[in-house]
Amino acid sequence: MINLDFMPSRQLSLYAAKLFLTRSLAVLVALVLVLMTLDLLGESSKILKVPGNGEADLWRYVSLRVPLLVSRFLPFSVLLGALIAFTGLNQHSEVVSMKAAGLSAHQILAPMIVASIGVAIALFAFNETVVIKSARTVNAWSDADYEPIPPESGILSNVWIRDGDDLIRARQVFGRGRAATLKGVTIYERERGALARVMDVERAVQTPGAWRLENIQSYDARTNMVFHQSEATGMLGVEPEQFTLAKVDPAERDIVALRQAIGDLEAVGRPTDEALTGWWHKISGPLSTVLMPLLAATAAFGLARSGKVLLRATIGMALGFAYFVADNFSLALGNIGAYPPFLAAWAPFLLFLLIGELVLVRQEE
Repeated sequence: MINLDFMPSRQLSLYAAKLFLTRSLAVLVALVLVLMTLDLLGESSKILKVPGNGEADLWRYVSLRVPLLVSRFLPFSVLLGALIAFTGLNQHSEVVSMKAAGLSAHQILAPMIVASIGVAIALFAFNETVVIKSARTVNAWSDADYEPIPPESGILSNVWIRDGDDLIRARQVFGRGRAATLKGVTIYERERGALARVMDVERAVQTPGAWRLENIQSYDARTNMVFHQSEATGMLGVEPEQFTLAKVDPAERDIVALRQAIGDLEAVGRPTDEALTGWWHKISGPLSTVLMPLLAATAAFGLARSGKVLLRATIGMALGFAYFVADNFSLALGNIGAYPPFLAAWAPFLLFLLIGELVLVRQEE
C-alpha cells in the first residue's frame, strides 16, 4: 500500500468513506421514493386513460423516471449525506480525536473527497449509458400522450420548424438524413400572417424534393370545411436536417453524439450555445459531487458543546443549495448566449470550490 501524506490511516479512511457513502445512499433512496411517488400520482391518470395501458405501463413509467431522478438528485443526496456524516462525527467528538492525533482538516476530509470522485465517475457513466436513453424514451412517450411508441432509438419528439410563413410540428422524428420519418405531423399554412389551413398528417416519408404525406385531415379556415385525403405530396424543399437539428437536447444525447450534433449545427450556421453549454455541463455536472463534502465541512469543525452544530450544518446546507441555484442560473444564461458556454458550465463549480476551500482554511486556522 502506498502511504499518501494527505490521507489518514487506512482504517480511518475506510471508516470515513463508508460513513459518507452509506448516509448519501440512504438519503438518495428516500428522496427518489418520495419524489417518484408524487410524480406517479400526477401522471398515473394520464397513462391509464389511454386504451390498452395498464399496471405494466405504470411500472414502465417508473423504470424510465427513476434514472432521471437519481441523476438529478444524487448531488443533493451527497450534500445531505456529507452533512449527516460530519454532524455525527462532530457530536461524538471523533473530529476532536482526529485533530488531537495530528490530522489536519484537509486530511480528515480527504477520504470523503476521494469517495466523491468515485461517485462522480459513476454518475457520469450512468448519465451516458442509462439516463439519456430513459430521457429520450420518456419524453417521446409523454409527448405522444402515453400512447404506444415504436421501440426505436434516436427518437426526437415535439419538434417545431418554420418553412417560410408556415409552421410545422412533428410529434415524433425517427432516423437521420434520408432515412428520417415523421409521425404525427401538423402543418399550419399561413397567408399574410393569418392562418389559412391546418393539416394533420399521420405519417410523412421523404420523396425527391418533398415529402409524401399519408392519411391527411385538412381544415380550410377560408371555407370552414374539413377534407380527408389518403395521400398527398407536401413540404416542398423541407430538408430532414431541419427536423433532426431543430431540437438538440443535451439530456437526450451522449457526449459523443452531442459533439457530432454541435458540428452539424455549426456546418449549417445554427446557434450552438445551448448545445455547447450542455456538452460542458455533462462533465462539470457530475463533478459537483466532489464539491459537496467540501461545502458541508462546516458541520465537522468546532466544539459540539458550543451548541452551534446545527448552525454550522445549516451554513453548509445553505452553501450547497446556493451552488445549485448559481449553477442553474449560469446554465440559463449560457443557453441564451449571455455567457460563453465554457464559463456557464464551469464558473459556479470553480467559484464554490474557492469558497469551500476558503471556509475550510479559515476553520482550520
